[in-house]
Amino acid sequence: MASQIDGTATTLTRNKALLDWVRDCAALCQPDRIVWCDGSEAEKERLTKHAVDTGVLIPLNPAKRPGCYLHRSNPNDVARVEHLTFICTKTQEAAGPTNNWMAPEEAYGKLTKLFHGSMKGRTMYVIPYVMGPLGSPLSRVGLEITDSVYVVLNMRIMTRMGKPALDMLGDSNDFNRGLHCTGDLNPERRYICHFPEDNTIWSFGSGYGGNALLGKKCLALRIGSWLGKDEGWFAEHMLILGVESPDGHMTYVTGAFPSACGKTNFAMMIPPKRFAKWKVWTVGDDIAWMRVGKDGRLWAVNPENGYFGVAPGTNFGSNPNAMKTIARDTIFTNVAMTKDGDVWWEGMDGEVPDELTDWQGRPWKKGSTEKAAHPNSRFTAPMTNNPVLSKHVNDPEGVPISAIVFGGRRATTVPLVLQSFNWAHGVFLGATLGSETTAAATGKVGVVRRDPMAMLPFAGYNMGEYLQHWLDMQEKIPYPPKLFQVNWFRKGKDGKFLWPGFGENMRVLKWIVDRAHVRVGGQETPFGWVPKAGDLDLSGLDIPAEKVDEATHIDAGEWKQELTEEADFFEMLGKFSPETLQLQRKLLLSRLD
Repeated sequence: MASQIDGTATTLTRNKALLDWVRDCAALCQPDRIVWCDGSEAEKERLTKHAVDTGVLIPLNPAKRPGCYLHRSNPNDVARVEHLTFICTKTQEAAGPTNNWMAPEEAYGKLTKLFHGSMKGRTMYVIPYVMGPLGSPLSRVGLEITDSVYVVLNMRIMTRMGKPALDMLGDSNDFNRGLHCTGDLNPERRYICHFPEDNTIWSFGSGYGGNALLGKKCLALRIGSWLGKDEGWFAEHMLILGVESPDGHMTYVTGAFPSACGKTNFAMMIPPKRFAKWKVWTVGDDIAWMRVGKDGRLWAVNPENGYFGVAPGTNFGSNPNAMKTIARDTIFTNVAMTKDGDVWWEGMDGEVPDELTDWQGRPWKKGSTEKAAHPNSRFTAPMTNNPVLSKHVNDPEGVPISAIVFGGRRATTVPLVLQSFNWAHGVFLGATLGSETTAAATGKVGVVRRDPMAMLPFAGYNMGEYLQHWLDMQEKIPYPPKLFQVNWFRKGKDGKFLWPGFGENMRVLKWIVDRAHVRVGGQETPFGWVPKAGDLDLSGLDIPAEKVDEATHIDAGEWKQELTEEADFFEMLGKFSPETLQLQRKLLLSRLD
């Protein structure tokens, strides 16, 4: 075993701490062989062939989907498992009331037994990777050990993987230690454990992306947010986009949106005809790491190198740039397959095919009551495929942020767009961000699930301290971005959406950009600044003015109910609930009383 570790590795690295750690993992898991990943094209071809030969990947029609493959996962392993995801800190208080907690000693003990001998008869892959642009002071190096070739090929797309990561690490001991094994995929033996005090992640019993691609949610958000708290920066569940005006001026915006709130569509937005001379460039669609720059502004990088997006609902109407991005060199997971070897999912363009092979490999016919593609089916695509990829996506310093947007899915109350009065008020808007549940999810429609900054499943420490960190950062940012709240999903009395959304959101984005640069006025309300009549450019938009008025309306009664309900959220945070945010709530409520 030692020769496999040292003999192969020394051509890539002589980092003693890294080699010792790999040696310890190999002794624990007892693989038959060890493969060090160098990130080369030859390696990609070799591992892809192996994945096809072993049935892990199914080649798609090369004429329709060049370089694309389909993966079908175990039906019991198709999503993140929040109830099996743990923050393992020395004290339960450090994890807080919104996270599952397990003592580090208990977690290491429990998982050591599971990992022991778990890779007998299997290959252990050692994946060096970088989250963030190579050479950037904002970036982090991680090592993931896994027994899954599917994980290797996905990590190759989602991160800067291979020898460049080892070169960047050098002799340093500062790297995230990630150990992953699919085991037998038994949900009873499935754990995703984070040890932020050790910069370590252990994941067992799942092959699904969010549980197994350890650079993504695990490192980039849960461990990242802990590091950000300690080191004075932000690791956030946010898109990053650049808005280029007709005169070539660029403004960068980040946005936090919970699931199913239009995040990727916003990041890849195509402006409507009225804004044909404007351009939106994607820096990132899911995660932002933000630090204070030398100029006193907040600068952001996208730590990822690809997109791990939800397939159902993605089409040329909702997100044409995403459809172009996944046209080639993409791994599809749990989508349906057409008779001619293409992919299909619910909400895709065109007629529903008469016959398909569903996500579990079974025959499927049009009219079936079962979904052909799993509702959480995915695509993993290189960001270089994106036709509107920002040319600054690999800049080591990142891009300067002028505005931060928080957006939920609300049928009432929250207006189309609202600017906070100040930083603390903006943090309050982000902290109380929520989306309404559907009948399918809870059996009850309209229940608001609070998802602070869209980070409820991803904050790697106490949520109260996380919100306090946001408040504390104000004094560290001499020129902070402006903070906004948006809601594309408000409905009228007829139950229909008041705002068309998608590319038309450019009209709201322009107002946000103009407000960030103090180029346009606004109307003050008790809850923030909203556009004055005529501030939103509605030319060419075929909807009645009264609908726009209703979408931007502030209803005092609805807000009084909203603020009353928010008390439960702050009470749940207990003694860690930031006093500043509680005062913000009382201040807003007092304006109504």
